[in-house]
Amino acid sequence: MLKIIIPTIMLIPTTWLTPAKSLWPTILAHTFFIALISTIWLTHMTEAGWTFLNPYVATDPISTPLLMLTCWLTPLMILASQNHLALEPINRQRTYISLLLSLQFFLILAFGSTELTMFYIAFEATLIPTLIIITRWGNQAERLSAGIYFLFYTLTASLPLLIALLVLQYNTGSLSILTAQYPDHVHHMSYTNKLWWSGCMLAFLVKLPLYGVHLWLPKAHVEAPVAGSMVLAAVLLKLGGYGMMRMIAILDPLTKEMSYPFIILALWGLIMTGSTCLRQADLKSMIAYSSVAHMGLVVGGILIQTQWSFTGALILMIAHGLTSSVLFCLANTNYERTHSRVMLLTRGLQMALPLMTAWWFFTTLANLALPPLPNLMAELTILAALWNWSPWTLILTGAGMLITAAYSLYMFLTTQRGRLPPHIKALDPTHTREHLVVTLHLTPILFLIMKPEMIWTWFY
Repeated sequence: MLKIIIPTIMLIPTTWLTPAKSLWPTILAHTFFIALISTIWLTHMTEAGWTFLNPYVATDPISTPLLMLTCWLTPLMILASQNHLALEPINRQRTYISLLLSLQFFLILAFGSTELTMFYIAFEATLIPTLIIITRWGNQAERLSAGIYFLFYTLTASLPLLIALLVLQYNTGSLSILTAQYPDHVHHMSYTNKLWWSGCMLAFLVKLPLYGVHLWLPKAHVEAPVAGSMVLAAVLLKLGGYGMMRMIAILDPLTKEMSYPFIILALWGLIMTGSTCLRQADLKSMIAYSSVAHMGLVVGGILIQTQWSFTGALILMIAHGLTSSVLFCLANTNYERTHSRVMLLTRGLQMALPLMTAWWFFTTLANLALPPLPNLMAELTILAALWNWSPWTLILTGAGMLITAAYSLYMFLTTQRGRLPPHIKALDPTHTREHLVVTLHLTPILFLIMKPEMIWTWFY
């Protein structure tokens, strides 16, 4: 793990000491190199399921794909932000890059930690760079209210988790993730234990987010710059799913009784947020609401606690991380040319940018889960697990998938097809940098079609 953590930390002084003219190429090359080194985590597991084990950090089948996703997306965020920051003073560019690198460091600590205390600290620490990125480099004046929503939703939900962890430490004497699931706690369905379960889960359900506590997400996404939207959709939401997977083993007997309302709310949210997407005028807001819909399936998959549902939830987190990130990149390429996110004002772009329309088409198909993409593998696996848990869930999940296909095609047809509106006189051509960003997002999705066992069969 130190092979990744130490180079990531040392990139921050490198950012401030590199000459201005070579700042972006240097940081980009180093972060790509770290992303390539991260493939060493794909080694065979030990009998216990853990690799690269030391007293503080380790990897296992749940954390390895998320760690690699974090390392892979950092250079892509830097690549996507280059044009956005071109006119900024050099010190602000260095600050922006330092925030992205510190975010990668905290995410590696969160996904790799073997202690729940360290996980909680890293989980909370990701708030700081994300908040600064949203409030300083956001596009509009509403970025301050979006930052406040983001901060207070997450902080308010996280404080009960801290108290729940202190209670767990007091009762068991240890917060080690390695051993936490083994002590046989007799969790009675008392009022206190129900509160304890809620305290453990609430922070992660808000972070995912669950429908009902999701209002911070569209605001944060819409106001964030491109790198902020990418890291929010691709990795920070996955912290919630990862935390639920870790805590659910400790809370096992309680979850069977306590999870019913949350599963129903998640699946109902799949329909409601999908329907909201169908009437959105703002492109980034539509992509943000689609993230809430997909995360509803992840919540359902994790809470029913079967091998199939856990596997499907992990695959969906990885596939959605890559797909939503590239959707935000494509939305940003539109915004940089038309300076508007309103879909009806930016229609007909196939006439002007045909190659970018090809990328839009492929990404839209990935978002609506076309076979044989990993998005479909995940949705079918969760669907089968939910059907096995209760056949009635098929009504909600089936309707949700139909609505997902409807708003994905609506987004593509509205922005790309038809005539160019008369107010668009001239558009800048697309750059190689933008095509490279999209290609580097879609390549892992294609690789996972050919070798899905990297994120599939480790649970069996």
